[in-house]
Amino acid sequence: MPQTVLLAEDDRAIRHALERALTLEGYEVTAVADGVEALAQAHKNPPDVLVLDVMMPGIDGLQVCRVLRAEGDRTPILMLTALVETADRIAGLDAGADDYVVKPFDVEEVFARLRALLRRTSPAGSVGAAASGTPTAGGGDAPAKGPQTSERHIEAAGIRMDVQARRVWRGTREVELTRTEFELLELLVRNAGIVLDHSTIYDRIWGYDFGPGSKNLAVYVGYLRRKLDEPGAPQLIHTVRGVGYVLRED
Repeated sequence: MPQTVLLAEDDRAIRHALERALTLEGYEVTAVADGVEALAQAHKNPPDVLVLDVMMPGIDGLQVCRVLRAEGDRTPILMLTALVETADRIAGLDAGADDYVVKPFDVEEVFARLRALLRRTSPAGSVGAAASGTPTAGGGDAPAKGPQTSERHIEAAGIRMDVQARRVWRGTREVELTRTEFELLELLVRNAGIVLDHSTIYDRIWGYDFGPGSKNLAVYVGYLRRKLDEPGAPQLIHTVRGVGYVLRED
């Protein structure tokens, strides 16, 4: 069975072009012009993934995302946005989106991000499986104490994760994370004390390296830090300039 995409985009030319491209790529596409129709279709025929334009008349893409997440719908969501400021992208992530593409975009990038989102929703594509081997690393300080793992739980640097229930705690405080944030943190926790380079993280989380000009990873790391960091407590996610990121409790 082909995987289903619900596309909501008010620009007719973009909507038709993307609908055709996705169909040729093998997806079964339902294309609508606004957020009201998107919600109606999502309730009537839940898709495998949603592609939502941020700025639409009436109910916009962010509102659609918030409504679905409030209803407990965890279907992966890719946002299309012409807004390039980091704060605007963070607003999308805060609404519950899993990823975003900035307009004008290359359709191959949309395909790559959709493949990554859909792969991560299947058991065979879980980050835990991908991260079980030795990651590509870029040097750094002496490794911190490695993660304590079981089939369901992992723990390192004061972070506890229930990978089946997709719940996270720092100490006794539970932290609410989006799908992408959870999987990025899981990768870091499983490799605590090891510096993961940018390309390794992109490959494990998105399945595609978007190149040195991409701000995608930096945005997610920054947002994850804001959710995890606590006043007076050590920072957990460290930047290794020119290499990547590492989880350790200094």
